[in-house]
Amino acid sequence: MPSDTGSGRHSFEDQSQEAGSLDSQAASGPGSASPREQAYYRTELEYALGTPFTDGNHVEVMRNGVEIFPAMLHAIDTAEASIDVVTYVYWTGDIARRFAAALARRAREGLRVRVVLDAVGTQKMSPEVVNQMREAGIEVRCFRPIRLPRPWQADKRTHRKILVCDDRLGFVGGVGIAAEWEGDARTPDEWRETHLQVSGAAVIGLHSAFLDNWNECGPWQWHPIRQRPPVHEHGMLVQCVRASSTIGWTESAAMLRSLVAVSHVRLRIVTAYFAPDDDLVEQMISALERGVSVELLVPGRYNDSRLSQLAGHPSIERLLDAGAKVWVFLPTMLHAKVITVDGRLSCVGSVNVNHRSMGKDEECCALMISDDVTATLDGQFDDDCQRSTRLDAAEFHRRGRWTRLKEQGARLLLEQL
Repeated sequence: MPSDTGSGRHSFEDQSQEAGSLDSQAASGPGSASPREQAYYRTELEYALGTPFTDGNHVEVMRNGVEIFPAMLHAIDTAEASIDVVTYVYWTGDIARRFAAALARRAREGLRVRVVLDAVGTQKMSPEVVNQMREAGIEVRCFRPIRLPRPWQADKRTHRKILVCDDRLGFVGGVGIAAEWEGDARTPDEWRETHLQVSGAAVIGLHSAFLDNWNECGPWQWHPIRQRPPVHEHGMLVQCVRASSTIGWTESAAMLRSLVAVSHVRLRIVTAYFAPDDDLVEQMISALERGVSVELLVPGRYNDSRLSQLAGHPSIERLLDAGAKVWVFLPTMLHAKVITVDGRLSCVGSVNVNHRSMGKDEECCALMISDDVTATLDGQFDDDCQRSTRLDAAEFHRRGRWTRLKEQGARLLLEQL
């Protein structure tokens, strides 16, 4: 990205005539992104993130477990040679048993099945399920087990949720293998989620993210690729962003900042955990000041991290004061991680807008330059807002003293949330 991106200015905006043209095209509504628009988003994000977009991809957006799990299980059932899985969350419930049974069956049928389980995120997982996998011939590896000689590893997890079958078909998003994700987000027991099914060269990036974790937590392996992913005619541009845990700055942080920076008309963010750093909040306020509509959808009453929710309140207050629109989701836990930009560009993956995703965990996202995919995600945003409450800035300011005290306490742990 240009060096002045952090201030909210763009190289495109330095050329006022071209910027105005871009804004008017993006604001014009339905239709395909022009070649200049595609080139703008592609160039800026490739330079910012160091990962090229690939063309000829097909992407399907799946909403909630009712759509996600059948598609993933079908991919497992129809795989011909290999199945690779990495997940932060593998807990309990019928779907956890069904996944284990499906993977075990394919391993017994002679497929190479490899599974990476995060040592912290899968603590609720039944030992019997792991044993079932291993007895069937599945190679199961534990990512960064908690060990006294290496306590610093405990704070840096793999938060990725990836399934790749036959090196050709991939899945990425926020879904965990657990009962909480079953259903269609109708009740508090059915979490709201968004996941992608990807076919095309972008699968190479997903496979690479799996191998990154796989080879860290066991002997390095090399298996020749049977065949490259297909190239779909009229397929879309997809950038696979693989973020590794580090100290201070990750590709996830660069990606979030870049998506805010390239926005011209509208920026929509859906996140399970909103506890950003001050720099990102300032950048979002700068977007508002240059005329971008900034809209945020976050969990409401039902959430699995009250500390994270409290820690994010001061940032929400600042954004409301600056003119952002903020909704809280009512029916159940909102676990999706989705960003859309200008109706043209979208991002789905495992990255939340919090310190942990931006500075600590291994993540993976797909960025797509596609009017159709973005329209689908924007339509789902609108649907979710119908089941949400929009926050009022004046009312939000009237939070009680006790709530504000709890917020201050939560922010002491901000880097862990």
